[in-house]
Amino acid sequence: MNIEQIVDFAHASTAPEHYRPAAEKVLKGDPEQSVRNHYGSPCGQFNAGIWEGAVGQWTINYTEHEYCEILQGVSVLRDQDGNAKTLRAGDRFVIPAGFSGTWEVLEACRKVYVIFEQAAR
Repeated sequence: MNIEQIVDFAHASTAPEHYRPAAEKVLKGDPEQSVRNHYGSPCGQFNAGIWEGAVGQWTINYTEHEYCEILQGVSVLRDQDGNAKTLRAGDRFVIPAGFSGTWEVLEACRKVYVIFEQAAR
């Protein structure tokens, strides 16, 4: 292993993957999204990159643990009971596996993500 294996997000040239949540998950708007997965571990359980989302709201069900850092925009994360947390540039947080609720983008949002998904046993 040498310095060439270090993944520098500022210089990564990963092509974006564009997608939308499944139609049955969309609650508001047309939340087009893109992801640039700059790093994926050989075992496939660990990934890191940049996510971007357009205005809209959709349901979420996390099977993975995700660290997020909001770089720009405003989003609201809600749990199944309707409790809400507004997320803005500079916010850093972890969404544990098992979390269900909704993600709503109020202003186009961009975040760094780091995901760990435990392998099936």
